[in-house]
Amino acid sequence: MPGIRCVQCGFEYPKTGVPFVCPKCGGVFDFDSLAPKSELKDLSLPGIWGWDLSQDFGYELPNVSLGEGNTPLVWDSFAGKQIGMKCEFLNPTGSYKDRGTSVLVSELLARKVGTAVEDSSGNAGASFAAYAARAGIHAEVFIPSSASGPKKMQIVKYGAEIFEIAGPREAAAQAVREKASQGIAYASHAYLPFGLSGIATIAYELYSQMGSISGTVIAPIGHGGLLLGIIRGFSALRQANPSLSVPYYVGVQAEACSPVVKAFNDGSKELTKGCSGEPTIAEGVRVKQPVQGKALLRKIFGSKGTFLSIPEDQILPDSVELATRGFFVEPTSSLVWSACKKLVEDLPEPIILILTGSGLKYRDITS
Repeated sequence: MPGIRCVQCGFEYPKTGVPFVCPKCGGVFDFDSLAPKSELKDLSLPGIWGWDLSQDFGYELPNVSLGEGNTPLVWDSFAGKQIGMKCEFLNPTGSYKDRGTSVLVSELLARKVGTAVEDSSGNAGASFAAYAARAGIHAEVFIPSSASGPKKMQIVKYGAEIFEIAGPREAAAQAVREKASQGIAYASHAYLPFGLSGIATIAYELYSQMGSISGTVIAPIGHGGLLLGIIRGFSALRQANPSLSVPYYVGVQAEACSPVVKAFNDGSKELTKGCSGEPTIAEGVRVKQPVQGKALLRKIFGSKGTFLSIPEDQILPDSVELATRGFFVEPTSSLVWSACKKLVEDLPEPIILILTGSGLKYRDITS
């Protein structure tokens, strides 16, 4: 049965409280095994919960849901190859984050958390605010003052208390850790492993929609939870059916902040500095020290996939180009289209692009 332990010292995640790092060594917590998945278990359950996610934890969880998941897979073609657009921007709050947040907030509710804090460049904060409201949990969200206006508005409208922190993305993370040190639960989408089970449902849905799990999957990388969750999902499917072959994975970052790409290109499984200090309009991947970066590097080294970065002057034009195909997404999402255009000749079909966030949540999309 799966359990959650520190990846460094093996300390078991406590049954009470919500520590975001190991209290013994400061390491990251993660699941120590996978629960096999083969088919949708219970159609009567809301959102992603029909995939029997409680099996991942070994105990029943309340189902805090806003109807997340079951997003369309829309087919297109480019350079003579079949392209599938997984429209995660159609989740309830406009981003894929809702899948992980549904599970995370369900776990908070199970642990009787009444108030929790989170930090975010926007999408995770909006998602957390919505699901916390659904669960009756008071949310406090710390965001960079540079975060997009529509995302700030979402957080406020859901009833969360918002704190705008001047400076880089890391300043908001530092501020929320200081607040968490006062004993308030830190509902970190980056550090806490619970949400990975929700993100893995993207893989389950793709298998259901395609009837196979071969081809290529391209996803943006911020902290790395999106791509790691998808990899976990396909691994769980393969564990249930060993005859399945897993996809080729492509992780994409903005050139201005690409620590995973730099480490991969250097042949290293350790993160090194990969941020130029320059700003990027792909604010969702503006993360200097991705929490799941090392895990991704370990998973994808060899022939399993690749990482690449996109120059800043290419991101906005590709956002606009993608919109002309009918997909209005924020610049962070358009990184996958940029990567597809760059690598299309060498990628196995079908090529699945994970479109992560709605263009309605980003300002200056047409400038």
